[in-house]
Amino acid sequence: MQEKLRVGTVVTTHGLKGEVKVYPTTDDPDRFYDLKTVFLDRSGSMENMLQLEVQNVRFFKNLAIVKFKDYDNIDDVIPFRKGELYVDRKDAIPLAEGEYFVGDIIGCRVLDEEDKELGTVKEFLETGANDVMLVKTSGKDLMIPYCDPFILEKAPEEGYIRVHLIPGLLDL
Repeated sequence: MQEKLRVGTVVTTHGLKGEVKVYPTTDDPDRFYDLKTVFLDRSGSMENMLQLEVQNVRFFKNLAIVKFKDYDNIDDVIPFRKGELYVDRKDAIPLAEGEYFVGDIIGCRVLDEEDKELGTVKEFLETGANDVMLVKTSGKDLMIPYCDPFILEKAPEEGYIRVHLIPGLLDL
């Protein structure tokens, strides 16, 4: 289980006073109003994260405009562009029973109904209808809808997801 969860991506700077535009990657963008501390990852490896204190948040269209404490100039925040913002798991939005964070599902083994391992969850794709798991296999990647009736069992704490494969899905 990941200890830090992604909540947004810094798109670019905003104005001259150290604000940045953030594309929310959370189901509830309003959670930005409650953020006190975030961690900025510019490396893509979640190493050497920079802890930032959130001073102010407002929204413009679909982006959060975020001001960090002690960063008062555009030159201070230019290096933040394309960085990912994370929160500690303890500061995450509580989940209902049976719900999981995407970060907990990525890396899980994917098993079919007969316990045959198909591969591992590589990423999630958001579509208009439902999310889709991209499953890395020894051959070509599989795309499996993350909804009923395809998902039979979710057990990320044990490292697996059990799926039902419809005829022809492996042939795509």
